Amino acid sequence: MLQLFYYFNHLKGNFMRRFVQTALICMLLISLVFGGKATAAPRAQDIAKDKNVVIVIDPGHGGENLGTTENDHIEKYMTMTTAIAMYEELKLYDNVEVYLTHTDDRDMSLKQRAEYAESVEADFLFSIHYNASEYHEMYGAEVWVSAFPPFNGYGYQFGCEILKDIRDLGLLLRGVKTRLDSKGRDYYGIIREASGLGVAAVIIEHCHVDEDHDAAYCDSDEKLKAFGRMDATAAARYFGLKSSILGVDYSNYSLEETSDDEAVRMTLCDTTRPDLCEIALSYTDSEQRILALEVTAADYDSALLYYSYSLDGGKTFSAREPWPGSDPLTGEYENTFVLGLEIPSGIRPEVIVRAYNQYDLYTESNLYQSAVIFQDFQGTVSPSGAGEELPDIAKEETFSKENGAGMAELDVIPVDMQSEYDAKPEDGSSTVEVLALCLGFASILLILLTMVQGMMYHNRKNRKAARVYWRKEAGSNKNQQR
Repeated sequence: MLQLFYYFNHLKGNFMRRFVQTALICMLLISLVFGGKATAAPRAQDIAKDKNVVIVIDPGHGGENLGTTENDHIEKYMTMTTAIAMYEELKLYDNVEVYLTHTDDRDMSLKQRAEYAESVEADFLFSIHYNASEYHEMYGAEVWVSAFPPFNGYGYQFGCEILKDIRDLGLLLRGVKTRLDSKGRDYYGIIREASGLGVAAVIIEHCHVDEDHDAAYCDSDEKLKAFGRMDATAAARYFGLKSSILGVDYSNYSLEETSDDEAVRMTLCDTTRPDLCEIALSYTDSEQRILALEVTAADYDSALLYYSYSLDGGKTFSAREPWPGSDPLTGEYENTFVLGLEIPSGIRPEVIVRAYNQYDLYTESNLYQSAVIFQDFQGTVSPSGAGEELPDIAKEETFSKENGAGMAELDVIPVDMQSEYDAKPEDGSSTVEVLALCLGFASILLILLTMVQGMMYHNRKNRKAARVYWRKEAGSNKNQQR
């Protein structure tokens, strides 16, 4: 770029030289605005190049500790199947030593597992688990990491790798997260014990065995082994391993941006409820018994993960549904979407919506009360039941079953709409970034046009002054004696 400035500085003519220089400056500014955002970085954990990477895999539970037993599963057997598959896959890579904390069904304390990892000088301990929730309403995969640097950054970089693969598999992501106990320490014992001995550790919760969204991903040994191979590949990318057997080389693989001296904001435990949840009528279709509500919500500390709704004023709620556009790895989600509900016959809906963040805290919306009772036949009836047909409320379009609205389904339609909540940086909204870039680009163009006009004006002024000067010179020459 500097060479271009030097070259164009020797162009003939002030106007052309200044124009080209201004254009180059604008090009440089545009490249900084549009290309300055870093999306990947080198691995935070420094591994000596003259030693093998040492990995310890810990099958969660064992012995009398069965783990979750929901849906006829026994977690300790599931984790062993996945851990052995991870072990066998990692053994195919070069310059790596792989260990299992145990291979038989035994009781083993968390401290013993961490001490074993330290005894083999482990660089990382991966604790393998499957999940379940008290009321069987949560689903998705998550990775728990230390809240304290540098282990937080190590866990975050690995967690992003494995969760990207799990998302490609089709599971919902619940994020890379931390949790503290009452003493301000890492809540999970395996992470606390390992980091206390200088060993990085994470817990991989692959899916929830007790929820319909996830049940099909863990219902056979082959699927459990597939998770183990996926874990191994993510670990290989994290450490930059290569395999002459598999024909892969991750030595130049870049990871997510992180820091050695501070925790990644998106991993920090959010102890507050979402900041906002509001609903407003979008339209109704009385013929199809469709009620559509615009849902607007925001959480300034973590991503929104699920929503649920009530048709009876909050007495009962639907199962949780994925929040549109939610990505806990980036903190992004849709601030506003349209929720389409098919209302059962004979119901005057009283709707409340809950917005849940990635730590399962929720905020309830305002109450929307319908003015009409929805019926099977065309049209609606008045609250008195006299059969008087009422006009549709704020009806904007027909929302038919052909558009995808089934009796037991929700239609979620993202709204291309900007709210005041988008402006808060913590939301990570891609819409805000695009608008900011467009405004920056427009400002640069405006500056460029202003400078060009100024130079053109200056050039015209110089030419005018030159003509006046030569006229004077010509007149002066006429009066000179020869």
